[in-house]
Amino acid sequence: MTNLVSKRFPVEFDADAINELYYQKGMTDGLPIVCPTEARVLRMLQYTDRGAGDVVAEIPPLYGEATVEKIAINAIMAGCLPKYMPAIVAAVEALAVKEFNLYGIQGTTNPVCPAAIFNGPIARELDINCGPNLLGQGNRANAAIGRTLRFIMLNIGGGKPGTVDKATHGQPGKYTFCFAENEAESPWAPLHVERGFAKDVSTVTVAGVTGTTNVLTMVERAESEGHPEPRVAAERVMLALTDGMSAFGSNNMLSGIGEPMIIFAPESAQILEKGGFTKAAVKEFLFEKSSRPVSSFAPHLASTMRFRRQAPPDVERFYITERAEDLMIVVGGGLLSAHTVFAPTFGPTSAATKPIALKDGTPAKSVEDFRRG
Repeated sequence: MTNLVSKRFPVEFDADAINELYYQKGMTDGLPIVCPTEARVLRMLQYTDRGAGDVVAEIPPLYGEATVEKIAINAIMAGCLPKYMPAIVAAVEALAVKEFNLYGIQGTTNPVCPAAIFNGPIARELDINCGPNLLGQGNRANAAIGRTLRFIMLNIGGGKPGTVDKATHGQPGKYTFCFAENEAESPWAPLHVERGFAKDVSTVTVAGVTGTTNVLTMVERAESEGHPEPRVAAERVMLALTDGMSAFGSNNMLSGIGEPMIIFAPESAQILEKGGFTKAAVKEFLFEKSSRPVSSFAPHLASTMRFRRQAPPDVERFYITERAEDLMIVVGGGLLSAHTVFAPTFGPTSAATKPIALKDGTPAKSVEDFRRG
């Protein structure tokens, strides 16, 4: 018999009363929640091989203990199905990686939030959207898993808006930012393979993104010509993208650090691959072409950037990252190549990847590997 230790709140079992209680206690994102009854928590715990009291991670800045029970409660509030539990536990582990710098993300004035990117068979098993509108509404797994991370940051980590969370404006991604990579239609190795995992291992990567920009890259041909040869078409797509990447306003361009993310639609990725570009070659091209001469910035901006980068007085170009390899490329979305997403990242944060694994570290083949009873 599992003994649950979390505090109980006496309240009329009425949806309006329950939601008002949680809202007044500052435990929600402002939207209605699902009441985390004991029966629902126990159902969530059927999809983990850990004990209810096991601590998965400590969540800054308060360093509250994210026990399995507490994770389950927040997942229920967010609307998760029990089978999402293994994916959420892995994501919580990734949030707590030191280099991800959740402490800084929780308290900055920047509009940064964790983007959770899933790879591998379990992403498909849970139906995490990797296709059309993958960053938008309409998919339960994307919405609920991402929302759970926000609740954990709020209710366990203490990231309360206006007190700890000092975001000047915030962004809609702070409600939820979760999607899967479209590995089946990508011409390249998926993100988790790049980051050292086998293709059949299921993973989640968290990245500290400050928003998204839809860059119109529908320039593979001009009105006066037919389809250009593949190399030219590929370069035109990327040149349109680099114009969007090189604006002063992102943390990456300001400071020259971070791991900005680009989400190519499958058709766009295939155009680049047909043009002879490997993923590494795409990163090199974007890295070089998104750089700008120091002289292209107003003198006071150039001075600020030079200071932030600790660059020498005679530096001639500013780059968006320290290395081409720092760019993060993911394939997903609808098929139309007209759109590419550029997602800059918060300054001092590095993406973190964790496998969806059993307690002993063995990568799971299915969420049913965790099923009890």
